[in-house]
Amino acid sequence: MSQSNSCFRCTGVARALSHRRRPKSWPSLPRDVLVCFFIFFASLAFSFRAEGIEGSGQLTVTSTSMYTADLINKLVDRYHYRKPKLDDSLSSKVFDEYLSNLDPGRSYFLENDILQFERLRYRFDDLLETRNLEPAYAMFSMYKKRALNRVGYVQKALANGFDFSTREEYTISPDSRDWCKNIDESDELWRKRLKHEWLSLALAGEEPDVIRTTLLDRYKNMDRRLAQIKENDVFELLMNTYLSTIGPHTAFFSPRETENFKIRMSLSLEGIGAVLQTNGDNTLVYRVLPGGPAGIAGELQSGDRIVGVAQGSDGKMVDVVGWRLDDVVDLIRGPKGTIVRLKILPQTEPAGGLAHVLQIRRDTIRLEEQAARSAVTTVARLGQSLKIGIITIPTFYIDFDAKAAGDKNYRSTTRDVEQLLLELQSEQIDGIVIDLRGNGGGSLTEAVSMTGLFIRSGPVVQIRNSSGKIAIRKDSDPIITYSGPLMIVVDSESASASEIFAAALQDYNRGYIAGQRTFGKGTVQNLIDLDQWIKDESAPLGQLKITTAQFFRVNGEGTQYRGVIPDFSIPPTKYVKDHTESAHANALPWSAIRPTSYRQSNRTKLAPTIMTRIKEQHLQRINQNPSFNYFNSKITLEAEAAEQTVFSLYKPARILERQNQEEQTELLTLKFRQHMQINSSENIDLEELARETTMQEALNILGDIIQMTNQ
Repeated sequence: MSQSNSCFRCTGVARALSHRRRPKSWPSLPRDVLVCFFIFFASLAFSFRAEGIEGSGQLTVTSTSMYTADLINKLVDRYHYRKPKLDDSLSSKVFDEYLSNLDPGRSYFLENDILQFERLRYRFDDLLETRNLEPAYAMFSMYKKRALNRVGYVQKALANGFDFSTREEYTISPDSRDWCKNIDESDELWRKRLKHEWLSLALAGEEPDVIRTTLLDRYKNMDRRLAQIKENDVFELLMNTYLSTIGPHTAFFSPRETENFKIRMSLSLEGIGAVLQTNGDNTLVYRVLPGGPAGIAGELQSGDRIVGVAQGSDGKMVDVVGWRLDDVVDLIRGPKGTIVRLKILPQTEPAGGLAHVLQIRRDTIRLEEQAARSAVTTVARLGQSLKIGIITIPTFYIDFDAKAAGDKNYRSTTRDVEQLLLELQSEQIDGIVIDLRGNGGGSLTEAVSMTGLFIRSGPVVQIRNSSGKIAIRKDSDPIITYSGPLMIVVDSESASASEIFAAALQDYNRGYIAGQRTFGKGTVQNLIDLDQWIKDESAPLGQLKITTAQFFRVNGEGTQYRGVIPDFSIPPTKYVKDHTESAHANALPWSAIRPTSYRQSNRTKLAPTIMTRIKEQHLQRINQNPSFNYFNSKITLEAEAAEQTVFSLYKPARILERQNQEEQTELLTLKFRQHMQINSSENIDLEELARETTMQEALNILGDIIQMTNQ
């Protein structure tokens, strides 16, 4: 959701925190218990010193970080929707998540390190409450020490080279192996890791000298980045680890991240137009923004990994595996109109798979590229040609600047869609399809007002805040712009405002939904500027994004976690690793509240027997459609490759494995071409074919509905 519409102001926050209160004091405890606490922390500190952490440059917690931690705790305790309890249970989650964030591949820490850290499993709640963050920092210092040791090993191993005639395997899944017991076991793990990385680059066509240089540079950069890490970086990691255990949309933005967030929200970033996030050692494309350079080009997909960045059409490709996210973003940004080349490892490839290079011209995200657009097509039914209008809505937008300036012709989703509806009706259309595939949300106000184009008036969404109070957003305009047959097409990337719009029309019986279950983002976040509680503006604290409310449909059901379930399920046409809300371990679960009062429409409601017949026809078309059969088989092959975790380090076996994968894909494509009578020299745009296949089935369903309604 956009900041201006999905984020509600936390009334009373400033009032509650304007007076700096001392941290929560310890309760009165018997003297022997206090002594036990002292002995515990003293022994912990001693165990860390025994491992030599102090000698590896242990960081000291600053007063700014301690104050920020205290401030975050107070805000979360008072305003977070979930009302999390900072106790041993949450502490254990924070501990596991922090370990995973430090060493996601179980490649650095040793078994004895973990045994030492285990003493902290149920102490993170106390550390956060008392602002005693040194033990958590000590864990980072041990990670740094182990990582620097591994950099030294890498240089030796790459100098010695590898024997690819040995039959052995490398497992990339950390869950399937224990922590290394000693340095010798760690050396063996890293020998296989480097051998796997070398072999992957070799199979991609790189020469040995290039491979050696690439891998040396990759780990030298890790050495450099470790040296550059400051106390505030560790603090940001620790705070976001803690906040992520509360929910995936609660986060701390350091002053630097705050500036990056403001750039993203203003849509003034001159880059590729994509939301990126860190996933282990990789930079993951979380979402491609509609209207941006990458979205217009259409080649970059959610789930792809950026493994290299180069400037211009001939600049050197810089390996960015293991880089900090903000460093990768800095490489991607540049002057408008210039070219950036990205080395992409598709989501359909496993780690170490074949990458390809995309060339994108940097630009800002243009509102006109995000704007709703329409088209007209026909569907044949019983000798009739039904004329169907299609309205594609990439996002729910509004030109706030133009509106604030008093421009009577400012652009917004509702205004544009209303005009498109009038134009389509002037062409005597028989029905309309609203395409919300890939629409990640936007303005809540626009979602509510656009719903009003299809209903007489009434509630659109219920919003429950952290205190349990429920507010209802309504459409008060009694005018209906379009009252005819309506179909909404969604997919797993349709989120937030898209889900509110689709759910409302479903609840009102005003339209039918076809596609896949939507994303399931049904919470509201508020951005809180932490700097409002400091006097020294030269030492900013950053921002806190906090979940403050939850959306509920007018029928009382939540869209959170579960999403919106289509009336007609259309199978996916591409492999997508599940990144929806339900894939997050700490996501807020589904819930429901009491329905609000609303009046359903009877104009488009069909009898159960007719709906059953339409669904049977729909399923029959799906099963007999060669395109759906092709995409289903293709997804199966891509899933097997993408989810592979065990790799042979025997070169002939690895080559044969790659050849088998390519042959299976080629054979599948050949059969599809033959069935569809497509010449081998004719190019198939699979992305466009996938979208058309889904849309055609949605049109067929709507055609059946119109036909049955008119009988």
